Amino acid sequence: MLSKTRKILKKHGIKLDRRKGQNYLIDKGVLSRIISSAEISREDVVLEIGAGIGTLTIPLAERANHVFAVEKDVKIAEVLEERLEDLKIFNVEVLIEDATRMEFPEFNKVVSNLPYKISSPITFRLLENDFDFGVLMYQKEFAERMVAEPGSRNYSRLSVMMHLCADVEFLFNVPKESFFPQPKVSSAVIKLRPNAASVDPFFMKTSRALFQHKRKTVKNSLLDSFHELADLDKKSAKTVVSKLNPDLLVRRVVSLEPGEVMEISNDLRSVLKEFN
Repeated sequence: MLSKTRKILKKHGIKLDRRKGQNYLIDKGVLSRIISSAEISREDVVLEIGAGIGTLTIPLAERANHVFAVEKDVKIAEVLEERLEDLKIFNVEVLIEDATRMEFPEFNKVVSNLPYKISSPITFRLLENDFDFGVLMYQKEFAERMVAEPGSRNYSRLSVMMHLCADVEFLFNVPKESFFPQPKVSSAVIKLRPNAASVDPFFMKTSRALFQHKRKTVKNSLLDSFHELADLDKKSAKTVVSKLNPDLLVRRVVSLEPGEVMEISNDLRSVLKEFN
């Protein structure tokens, strides 16, 4: 796979840019495990984000009903289209779009080696859609935060969101050597299955305010970041926070269960309405 990737890139005069997350998979074993985990059938419409030159796109197309391959780089998208034409693959629609801004087409599975710089916004955008599940590759550290439990080192705002909005399964690690050019970090593959739960913008603000200071108590974290929640002076902010559940106020943020973060958010919203 490495020699084939090099040959395609050289033929079209393409130099990959690590800063854009252009690290192409060159490990047949990892590719096979991703495809197998996605359980693709002829009924599936698959969304792929960051399609590149088609390393994943082509085997997906061989199994799926239809593939939407999103690639932001125009020149690379043209290479993908040429490869698909040469291979007489006609069930792939190449979308030259910015995945963080585009409107996603209807799909029932998403399978992608995601550009790591957009992992967070893309994940939350995906969860706004109705689909069966996704098999997604992330930077290993990001994947570990997705599945982290309360009290653990990697527990974060992302962990809370994932616990509430999806069922997340850590599938397997992917070493740096599986890519060209080789990234500085290891990767991991996650299976992501959305559930019926959803979070609103105020909950997002509350989570961000809390986890900016996750080793502090809930009370101190909220007071230190209250500007994230409302434009109130310090005295008023203290009054609002004092009306929350006292048992939760003395807890460390990192120890909170996702449902307790939701409780704090709901209570804050109610108190702020009364305060205003």
